[in-house]
Amino acid sequence: MTVLGIETSCDETAASICSDGKILSSIISSQIIHSSFGGVVPEIASREHERMLNSIVSNSLSDANLKLGDLDAIAVTNGPGLAGALLTGVSFAKGLALGLNIPLIPINHLEAHIFVNFLADPTLEYPFLCLLVSGGHTQLWLINDMEIYELLGETRDDAAGEAFDKGSRILGLGYPGGPQIEKTAQYGNPNAIVFPRGLMDPDSLEFSFSGLKTSLLYFMDDFQETPDCRLPDVAASYQQAIIESLSEKLARAVEKNGVKTCVVAGGVAANSRLRLVLKNRIKNVRILFPDLEYCTDNAAMVSFLGELKFKNSEKSNLLFSVLPNLKLN
Repeated sequence: MTVLGIETSCDETAASICSDGKILSSIISSQIIHSSFGGVVPEIASREHERMLNSIVSNSLSDANLKLGDLDAIAVTNGPGLAGALLTGVSFAKGLALGLNIPLIPINHLEAHIFVNFLADPTLEYPFLCLLVSGGHTQLWLINDMEIYELLGETRDDAAGEAFDKGSRILGLGYPGGPQIEKTAQYGNPNAIVFPRGLMDPDSLEFSFSGLKTSLLYFMDDFQETPDCRLPDVAASYQQAIIESLSEKLARAVEKNGVKTCVVAGGVAANSRLRLVLKNRIKNVRILFPDLEYCTDNAAMVSFLGELKFKNSEKSNLLFSVLPNLKLN
């Protein structure tokens, strides 16, 4: 079975071909135009998707040495995300599916991030824990089977990725914040400054990053570089506070649920410091990370999950709408 996946939930325009569980192509166009605004501008994102989609899909087919007539189905992200951006991708996918007379299935963006870990390790078995960390979500899930998920904890305010973006802006490092802070932090001391960690009660699996962000803001109001405390030290300490919150809660969830495997999903999963800390913190349990190219938004995860759902007899439906606030369960 050969499935075209389309992803336009935020500021990446992406298309991918998956055939029999293998990714034949994965094309991503990142909208660097947003960097000058310090964040994603929804209207601009929608326009860029509309401008790029046709060529991205064509390039994806070309890279896979396929034509439109070789497709058996299409999968497209319909939420969560920016309404206009989602609508651009869904409208394109519906028109294409209708014209080719092939099935179309909507894909939950969060679910796709989780299931891309099966590309990293096809032997992954249920149940497993998932730490889902991105710009819009920070959640702990117990994945019992496909579409059987239990939410164990989530952020009460900012997501981890959002904390990186806002922190980067405060530090004057630019957008996107995660990569900028990680790059700067590699030259700093993560123990130079003790920033607060939110909701660290022994039994809590909830997250909070708003207090950390405020603490950084106040710290930078009076900050002047000295030999003992430089900007890289601040970035490293701020990053460490985020990562320690994530690693501590995942370790607690492992202890409470007794699973044998943990996976990490979402854009923040690309952070090398997070990977190192989690591998050192989570003991006697296998921990999986997606390949770096599949951490941030991509269509490979959409085409892959689309094929899984078709093979699990999920029915095609052209009447679905975009759901900007779509939940996982």
